[in-house]
Parts: sequence; C-alpha cells; structure tokens
Amino acid sequence: MRRAAVVVAAGAMAVSLAACGSAKESGDKAESSGSAAKGDDIKVGLLLPENKTARYEKFDRPLIEKKIKELTNNKAEIQYNNARQDANLQAQQVDTMITNKVDVLILDAVDAKAIKNSVQKAVDSGIKVVAYDRLAEGPISAYTSFDNVEVGRTQGKALLDALGDKAKDSQIVMMNGSVTDPNAAQFKKGAHEVLDGKVKVGKEFDTKEWSPDNANANMEAAISALGKSRIAGVYSANDGMAGGIITALKAAGIKVPVTGQDAELAGVQRIVSGDQHMSVYKPYAPEADAAAAMAVALAKGESLDSVAKDKVSSGSAKDVPSVLVPVTSLTQDNINDTVIKDGVYTAAEICTGKYKAACDKLGVK
Repeated sequence: MRRAAVVVAAGAMAVSLAACGSAKESGDKAESSGSAAKGDDIKVGLLLPENKTARYEKFDRPLIEKKIKELTNNKAEIQYNNARQDANLQAQQVDTMITNKVDVLILDAVDAKAIKNSVQKAVDSGIKVVAYDRLAEGPISAYTSFDNVEVGRTQGKALLDALGDKAKDSQIVMMNGSVTDPNAAQFKKGAHEVLDGKVKVGKEFDTKEWSPDNANANMEAAISALGKSRIAGVYSANDGMAGGIITALKAAGIKVPVTGQDAELAGVQRIVSGDQHMSVYKPYAPEADAAAAMAVALAKGESLDSVAKDKVSSGSAKDVPSVLVPVTSLTQDNINDTVIKDGVYTAAEICTGKYKAACDKLGVK
C-alpha cells in the first residue's frame, strides 16, 4: 500500500512539473484553432457541479484557483460558480461566463449530456472548455479525471477481499451513482468486471443525484426485499452514499463491508471505526493542477503536449488531450500513507472524540 501511495505522489509531482512547464513555455505552438497569444492577465471560468459532496468546495476549488494564480503570476481573474446539482442552473452559469467573456472555462458537468449545447455555445463564442472530473459532451478541448473504470475495479476487488471465501455463496447490494454522471457508468462497469461471476448481486440501484438520502431509502428497500440475513456486503460508489447506506444497515442490525470513494473525512472516520470497509483515495492536487495547467495553456494559445499525455473520446469528441490520475484503495492499513501523508487531513481532524481510541489502536498519527 505504501508503494501505491508513492506512485500517486510521483504522478502528482509529474503533473505539477509539466503544468508549470506548459504555462511558461512561450515557444509552444498555438493550437490550430486556438486563440491569439495572451499574457498572464487571462480570465478563467470555473463551474463545479454541487456542494453536497465535500470535495468540491474543500479541495477542488481552492486547489484549482491556487494553481491558476501560480501559473499566471497572480494576474489571472477567476470567476467561480457552483450549480448545486441543478443542470438548468449550470447552463445559465455557462451563459453568464460567455457574457463575461472568459478566455477559457473549466467545467465539471452536473449532467454530461445535457450540457452539450452549452459547451457548443461557449466554443462558438471563442471559449475553450476543459472538462473536469466528468467527460462532458460537446467540443471540449481537454479533459482531466481519474481512471474511472479502475476506480470501480478497485472497489470491487476490495469488497471481494473483505468477503473472502464466503463470496461465492453470498449476495451483495450494488448502489451505483447517478445516471446523469458518465463517471458513474464507468465505476459501475469496472465493479461489474470484478464482481460478476464471483458474487451474486441481489439488488442493484442507480442512485438519483448521488444522494445519501436516496441511497438510504434504496438500502432500506433492499433489506426489505432480500432479508436481513441475506446481505453479505454493499458496493457503494462513493462515501456520501455509504453514509446513508450504513445508517440503514445499522437500523436493521446489519454489519457488513461497505465500499466508498472520495476519502471524505466522514468516510475516513467510518473506516477507522470499522463501519465502512474502504474508500478510493483520489488525490485531488494532480487533477486540479492538470485542469489549471490545461486551462492556462489554452487561454494563452499554447500547446497541451507537455501536460496531456493521454487521449480520451466521448460520444461527441474524439482524441481529446487528457490527464488521467491514478487512485489508491484506502483502508485501515494505509491511512497514514495516503490522506495524512499527502496533507489532506491531519490525525487530529480524523481522530476526534469517539474515533480517538480506534485511531490509537490503528496507529493513526
């Protein structure tokens, strides 16, 4: 596990260094369809999808803004808005960015398909679009996220490991994410690649809006349909839903392994206490740095070659320059080597009150 964490850190450093190079290499060729060369005084729009998941306001926004400032000698203007899980509101926010004449837009779509027309409008207005975390439809110029199929595989493997020899005679509940999020389909695909044929899926849900409340209701329905003694584990696509799921399980007197994703503080604390089996740690800094570097380069009319080493295609865009960041399975065994080592949380933040004794036992420090 320690080696995996080091790989992530190395990846973060590589992206960071490449980012600095891209933004500062004045000799880079402008993209064939690109804008005229500009200095550091660029205008960047940043649109994030929701604020129920802790990561967006706590990590993504400040990290992206910090890196943009670094790459532009603190001269860039950043305009920010959060769609609060409302696709229509996000479309209006794109219109506002167009009216405000931003040079480039970093967009994490609420609904990747519904946003397609807005992306087209932005591009028609001369604004390049960087798809952040979710692969938005439309003529995007760049994309950064994690290897989302591998996220699902990581979750599936962890659940099978927790079930051990009981897996083949057991059944699980699968709680996938929202159908409006293309990442959810990729997580689901990766999980099924690992779980299918190894364990029976008794009930499976696509959870509207990634809502913990909806996940809680779905879990209650699964318990009612399958019976308390016939659920061996739960695949939860993220930590927020895992919280709702675990609440339902506890109310029914059920203790089984539950997966997660995002390494939210509450999720890490549930891992410490043993209520949640694992989460997927996705280091936000390299993803944010890549988005910032690509946005700055596009706004300046520079090439993305030194930043984006991958290519990804969507239903409406082919071979999009991309940065895909590796992930790590977070369990009780590697909390020190992941979220604490990387400065995401301190031990004091994790080991509050009722978690202190469990932290001491695990050596979280």
